[in-house]
Amino acid sequence: MRMPVEAHTSRPWLIHEIAPDFRIEDVWSFRTPGAGPDDFPVMLAALEASNRPGKTTWPTRFLFAVRWKLGAVFGWDTPQAGLDAAVTSLRDRLPEDLRRCPGHKDPNIPFTPVYQTHDECVEEMANTTAHIVCHLGWVATDDGGYELRMAALTKPGGRLGRFYLAFIKPFRYLVIYPALTRRWESAWLDRDLDLDLDKKVHHDRES
Repeated sequence: MRMPVEAHTSRPWLIHEIAPDFRIEDVWSFRTPGAGPDDFPVMLAALEASNRPGKTTWPTRFLFAVRWKLGAVFGWDTPQAGLDAAVTSLRDRLPEDLRRCPGHKDPNIPFTPVYQTHDECVEEMANTTAHIVCHLGWVATDDGGYELRMAALTKPGGRLGRFYLAFIKPFRYLVIYPALTRRWESAWLDRDLDLDLDKKVHHDRES
């Protein structure tokens, strides 16, 4: 469910101190019925399991395939336009203790971990169009449970970046976020099945 920006800014997240110069593009909530205060790592593991190839919908895969093709044609995604090249990673802004807690790198998504705490997980990516930050937070709900919150923060890469972010906004709301909501909420409900499958795949690879 889409939420107002205040649903993110009103929380005492560390990201506010780390990335005050970033713009908050989107804030979304995802239902996790039965979740408790210590289930954030379980949810993150379930999300990674849901990122396996074939889990995303075909409209989402099509949009990202078009995006990567455009990036290849126009050179948006070269290493020279990425983190620690044209863009400085947010990890350089972290206190020393958090630099040692980046979190786990998911090989199926193009984001790089920045830091992870008991209720926050931050990842980033950068290219010619923008420096993009994905913030995941674990929030208590009014009914005594917990839910996942996601905020997308951006710093556009000049005029091209501002145009690009404005152009893709309808696609985010009409295709990406509805599909993401279904997949992430299903990931929580199916977490035991998916995590057991991941363990089996990892075991088979080591055998």
